[in-house]
Amino acid sequence: RLENDCNLKKEILPVDATEDEPKSFIYMSEDALTNPEKIMVLIQGSGVVRAGQWARRLIINEDLNSGTQIPFINRAKEEGYGVIVLNPNENSLEVEKVPDPANKPSPDASDEPAEKRERKEERENKKKKDFYEKYRNPQKEREMEHIPIRENSTPEEHTLYVWDQFISKSLAKNVLIVAHSYGGLSFVNLMIQREAEVKNHVRAVAMTDSVHNVWHQEANKSIRDWLREHCCNWVSSPEPLDTLVDPMLNDCPRVSAGTEKHELTSWKSFHSIFKFFSDALKDHEDESSSSPVTTRSSHRIKNEDL
Repeated sequence: RLENDCNLKKEILPVDATEDEPKSFIYMSEDALTNPEKIMVLIQGSGVVRAGQWARRLIINEDLNSGTQIPFINRAKEEGYGVIVLNPNENSLEVEKVPDPANKPSPDASDEPAEKRERKEERENKKKKDFYEKYRNPQKEREMEHIPIRENSTPEEHTLYVWDQFISKSLAKNVLIVAHSYGGLSFVNLMIQREAEVKNHVRAVAMTDSVHNVWHQEANKSIRDWLREHCCNWVSSPEPLDTLVDPMLNDCPRVSAGTEKHELTSWKSFHSIFKFFSDALKDHEDESSSSPVTTRSSHRIKNEDL
């Protein structure tokens, strides 16, 4: 759907994957690496959602606008952004477990020591027991195993990999990030791993009900200061949209997403996020043109804007 409706292309991961190893993918607009001005990066939360989705429940029960990233992608493209859509939950390939060859009977069983035969009989009895268990519970019939995708075996690893292989190589002067739920944690982890690069490229991060925790993740003071200046977290709250909410942690401003439903926070804050990004880019441009010395950005959501 993202390829047809949004004209995005699929990029296979790892970039140097061999034919027979497990693979994942991300989606990118044609100009994601060549847009000289700005790109938008979308990072979903954890769970069963795949690339381009915010929440399966919304897709099934509500509509594609609230449950998918399609509105973000289309508006970003209209506003001249390149787009990169991450796929942080596709971390392994599920395959049927190959039976242990040690369980196969040996043709010279009679020559085997008694102890070895006893162990084999025990295994056979266990196999019979397992068979009856499978008969009662067909779900157990096939034993599956997960083969991790190289350098993409967790959401955090995936986010770091896509940064190294794609985002950091983009020609865009400005990177803007939308991170929902666990995506916020993955972004903070990225920042801890690539602090200087992130500060150099990223102008603003819009989090939606992010579950990051700067203390548990051991983010240093300079990262915490940067988050306060460049991030805003739209959280589930009964308060009207964009109302400042008391921060649980002193890391980045928290404002209401205008909904108490966790999965709706991205969609409900849609217009506010694009305004936040627009203000961030303008502030950065003003700073760059007013002084050759780089100063700290001040585009964080202010009380008078709410």
